[in-house]
Amino acid sequence: VFDATNTTRERRQLVMDFCQRDRNYKVFFIESVCDDPEVIAENVKEVKINSPDYRSFNKDEAMRDFLERIRMYQRMYEPLDTEYDKEKSFIQVHNVGQRFLVNQIQDHIQSKICYYLMNIHVLPRSIYLTRHGESELNLKGRIGGDSSLSFRGRQFANALAKFMEEQNVNNLKVWTSQLKRTIETAGGFHAPIEQWKALNEIDAGKWEEMTYEEIARDFPAQLAKRDGDKYHVPHPSGESYQDLVARLEPVIMELERQTNVLVICHQAVMRCLLAYFLDKNSDDLPYLKVPLHTVMKLTPMAYGCKVESFYLNIEAVNTHRERPKNTDPERKTEDALETVPEHF
Repeated sequence: VFDATNTTRERRQLVMDFCQRDRNYKVFFIESVCDDPEVIAENVKEVKINSPDYRSFNKDEAMRDFLERIRMYQRMYEPLDTEYDKEKSFIQVHNVGQRFLVNQIQDHIQSKICYYLMNIHVLPRSIYLTRHGESELNLKGRIGGDSSLSFRGRQFANALAKFMEEQNVNNLKVWTSQLKRTIETAGGFHAPIEQWKALNEIDAGKWEEMTYEEIARDFPAQLAKRDGDKYHVPHPSGESYQDLVARLEPVIMELERQTNVLVICHQAVMRCLLAYFLDKNSDDLPYLKVPLHTVMKLTPMAYGCKVESFYLNIEAVNTHRERPKNTDPERKTEDALETVPEHF
């Protein structure tokens, strides 16, 4: 990924030569064309003045400087052209998604980039993420399964509906998984509710409905192996976090298209969604803290995402297992269980 203006045909040819002559890389250009004055003004106000380039500028200075940059580029810029550049692979995005022009798509990755660019938007919006209310299996320290909510979980469901009503969100949509505990958590909403199988919790395979004490006893080697690389190593006969990220791709693309959405999901699923929007790496992703009975409000912004956390004052068990210090296959059982939270 080379983030640069590449204003002239000569400059773009230099990029092509560098990538293809000695390295045999495929090159795909992404050109953003804005000629709508309202789009330009909004872009300058919301994006460019928050750029790292303008950290030491006040807003008026940043605005003047960037508008002067635009005037300079207009004098020298040579846009991509369907005749002159007909052999190049590129996509032109006009006025932040009003229109697209795609040329010479060569492979799956380029196709996916186009798909992504055609689905994102810059309209103001908020994404609310929360886990289901506390479940009966949560109380027992058992992972996975499809149990109903506990008494406190039902209290949270009522509190969540009230909280979202107080947020006064326009055109709110509610998404859940197809498991009982998320569907029951959404029971008090009058907004449109959509169930996604892709939002189901990570498949724990042979470990479904087991406690970590039972897993450490019956699958010590597999548990140690997964503790050593939790993102890539799957549950026995189940999924890894890497598998889950791939499963969630359609959900993420649809979230990029939507305005205001509340996603009621599960611990592993919420970690993956947070990692996407907050740009977390694969090593940290499986250990992100997403406590029960807490709502996280994400507001995508230029150069980042604003995060607000709301605990709804309904107690719940802790289901977060910290990263184990000892991942040796020959470790003692107490080392494997050192970071397992308390449960009944």
